[in-house]
Amino acid sequence: MTDADEIRHWWRTSIIDMEPGKIAFRGHPVQDLIGTVSFPQMIWLMLRGDLPSREQAALFECALVAGVDHGPQAPSIAAARMAATCGVGLNNVMATGVNMLGDVHGGAGEQCAELYENIAARMEGGAGLDQAVRDGLDEWRAAYGKIVSGFGHRFHKPVDPRAPRLMALVREAAEAGTVSGRFASIGEAVQDELGRQRGGRPIAMNIDGATAVIFCELGFPPPLSRGLFCLSRSVGVLAHGWEQMQQGGRNKGPMPPKFLPEYEPKDVTS
Repeated sequence: MTDADEIRHWWRTSIIDMEPGKIAFRGHPVQDLIGTVSFPQMIWLMLRGDLPSREQAALFECALVAGVDHGPQAPSIAAARMAATCGVGLNNVMATGVNMLGDVHGGAGEQCAELYENIAARMEGGAGLDQAVRDGLDEWRAAYGKIVSGFGHRFHKPVDPRAPRLMALVREAAEAGTVSGRFASIGEAVQDELGRQRGGRPIAMNIDGATAVIFCELGFPPPLSRGLFCLSRSVGVLAHGWEQMQQGGRNKGPMPPKFLPEYEPKDVTS
């Protein structure tokens, strides 16, 4: 291999074919995509290599719309707004917010999708839905603890208003043949089982649980649930960061200056 070949093969991609005067995404010239595909369709194309049907893209878009924001009490948004008062650029503001989306806040959709896929695999192995859900939850808790990602919400009890609407749209898509509906059934069965395990007290399916249903129905691997949520929430991060820049303020912390954190002296004698 020549030095030129080695340089050329250093990065290999099937995503973009680019040279002077040419830009093609997954084999589609950019000029053919501009004005003919939506942004959700473009995301799908870039990630998966093909264009979704109009119906698939519409359901996909619903999940992206639902997760854009949850207000300044959400750590990702709060962090972005604080960053905006520190003199950094808007790109730094956005990075600060998106970097807050970890396993507990924002990453739960990936974990929930893994749970759904685990249950689906058990059903393919011959287990009934209820048994597959119970066994899947047992395995989940053994690995991650008692809190099941995608269910429960500190503000929205017993209903997260986003989830029922998303699930209704999934059911409509299933009736139209756009998706199978099996992950909708799995998600609802998990929610029912968690309610039974709580002595009949209902528990909310939250945004992560509902969008995980959609991403699984559309065939996205679980890790992409987190990445797609980051794309969605970045819209809210951008909006809040820009708003805070317009409002002004300098070095705003997590609470007003007159309120101080509790001092807890360390016992050095023990």
